Amino acid sequence: MKKAILFLAAIGLLSSASIAQTGAAVQSGPSISIDKEVHDYGDIEKGADPYCEFLITNKGNEPLILTNAKGSCGCTVPEWSKEPVLPGESTVMKVKYDTKRVGPINKSVTITSNATNEPTKVIRIKGMVLNPDSESGTPVKETPTGAPVIK
Repeated sequence: MKKAILFLAAIGLLSSASIAQTGAAVQSGPSISIDKEVHDYGDIEKGADPYCEFLITNKGNEPLILTNAKGSCGCTVPEWSKEPVLPGESTVMKVKYDTKRVGPINKSVTITSNATNEPTKVIRIKGMVLNPDSESGTPVKETPTGAPVIK
């Protein structure tokens, strides 16, 4: 009977030690984490501030290297540091959208890195660039047919 109780106690201790190690484990290798999946510009006027920022954090235990970032078209240009992001550290990726293009914004940036959790990560930008009405200065949305809709 003593042996059975000791055996069960040993299994219980081993199980709890295994659970504690799993819960506290840091991602092995570099691990990418981004503060948001989508940046929403909302409604902005033509020629407005074209930049938005994404905070990229390395949640792993080895340096994270962002090897490439490519916009879905020439109007979306990412800028990032080529320096490795050390474990626990963060860097900012700036994304510039050509706000001289009137209409809806729905673009993406594909980030390539050495991350073990997501070697390819896609982030998005969205919003609407309004064309100011030359007579009243009121922002105007253009419909797909080109007819203005006063906002």
